[in-house]
Amino acid sequence: MELRQLSYFVTVAEELHFGRAADRLHIVQSAVSQQVQRLERELGADLFDRSPRHVRLTSAGERLLPEARAVLAAAERARAAVRGRTSLRLGTSTGLGEHLDRALGELAVLAPDTAVQLVSAGTRDRLEQVADGRLDAAFVRSLEPAPGVRILPLWEDPLVVALPAAHPLARETELAIADLAGLELCITARHNNPALVDLVIAACHSASFEPLPGPVSGSLQDTLATIGAGAIPMWTVVYAAHARVLLSSRVVFRPFRAPGLALPIGLAVRREAPPAALDVLLKALTALPTSNDHES
Repeated sequence: MELRQLSYFVTVAEELHFGRAADRLHIVQSAVSQQVQRLERELGADLFDRSPRHVRLTSAGERLLPEARAVLAAAERARAAVRGRTSLRLGTSTGLGEHLDRALGELAVLAPDTAVQLVSAGTRDRLEQVADGRLDAAFVRSLEPAPGVRILPLWEDPLVVALPAAHPLARETELAIADLAGLELCITARHNNPALVDLVIAACHSASFEPLPGPVSGSLQDTLATIGAGAIPMWTVVYAAHARVLLSSRVVFRPFRAPGLALPIGLAVRREAPPAALDVLLKALTALPTSNDHES
């Protein structure tokens, strides 16, 4: 059994498609298929149920997957130890903005021999990857516990309003949520970010109005472009740390009038066997100014 075979198997298991797995690995599909077949012959079991329409893990494949990931993670730690470097695989979230840049800068000063690999994934995927060891830690916008994971609170991330620069409300220095009752709300689908959507909808209800539903775009960039077009008055929310690095001549960002809206940011780590670099990572993160400090 070779590490390469396990790596190919894990990639196919994640993609459930040999062609996409080959693209990720930057090799031809036939090479992926050959190595997986060799692994299956060596183990004496089919790992995938293959058909023209789908690729699925068999029960043997499902049992192998967490073990294969653990072996690959251990191999990477061994490589890092030989190189005299600590490896840190860190899951990131959209909208961290300057927080992430500052954290990496602090980490580079505190632990220059730590090699950081950033991994972008959805919240559920990030938590699963922390639990099974594919990630050492991950930023999450929720302090809700998850199986095999504990969440360490870091800071509060305030939200700001994004609205058309040509709208009369854009002349205000800050806004109350009730000011937005007549505009359509453009926000991501709830399954993408339930904490954010629930917070905004609850704030609207507390202000005694039901938000007018606007179009749901696939990305923040598309949402801001739609809002900036100004054909129909619309609004959305953006993390303040992210808004500070966004540039748009047709969209403005305004803070909410106190008490405002904010989501907690936490760091997800494995409940058992946390990463060796956790202490220095937390030290780098606690050295960051809070959003309120930065605003003042």
